[in-house]
Amino acid sequence: MVQRNVCNTSSIREMDAAPPHAPTYALMADIVAGMRLDPLGLHGLRHRARVHALGLHLAARTGADPAVVCLFAVIHDARRLNDFDDPQHGPRGAALAETLRATHLAHLTEPQFSLLAAACRDHTHARTHPDPTIATCFDADRLDLARVGTTPHPSRLCTDAARDPALIAAASEEAGADALTPLAAEWIRALSIRDTDH
Repeated sequence: MVQRNVCNTSSIREMDAAPPHAPTYALMADIVAGMRLDPLGLHGLRHRARVHALGLHLAARTGADPAVVCLFAVIHDARRLNDFDDPQHGPRGAALAETLRATHLAHLTEPQFSLLAAACRDHTHARTHPDPTIATCFDADRLDLARVGTTPHPSRLCTDAARDPALIAAASEEAGADALTPLAAEWIRALSIRDTDH
């Protein structure tokens, strides 16, 4: 069994300590049940919890809709077929949001759902977006790129808030260490996920 790294800096942990807009366990269970990839892998629950925390941090500065940002965090990579080249995973994520709409996303208004679907669909191809909620979704995901060995470059980020060098450094440190945030730990515990393939 591989020992997983636990967050050793406070920045993402503090962002994630009492997460508002946390997805329900029922939603997370349905998402995990349909995943083809390891829920503890590169695009798994640790990544999604860090995107959730980063998204909330950014939303407070960009005016983004936090409910949309948090749902993007858990849905955007949920239908990846592999951890590497999968250019259609964004549109599949948007299609997943549509299938979840009546059961888990019924509380969203039509404009919120449209933002969520667009952010999921376009995060694989779009460089930026004029809507602050979609731009915040893109940035929250990109700030976690160090998990695959890439430090986010400010010119590839959409918002001034995400271009903060201190935030890029903190996010990169935690992504590079595959930091386990409290929310990820809670999802893993609640969903009874075990690291059995290592």
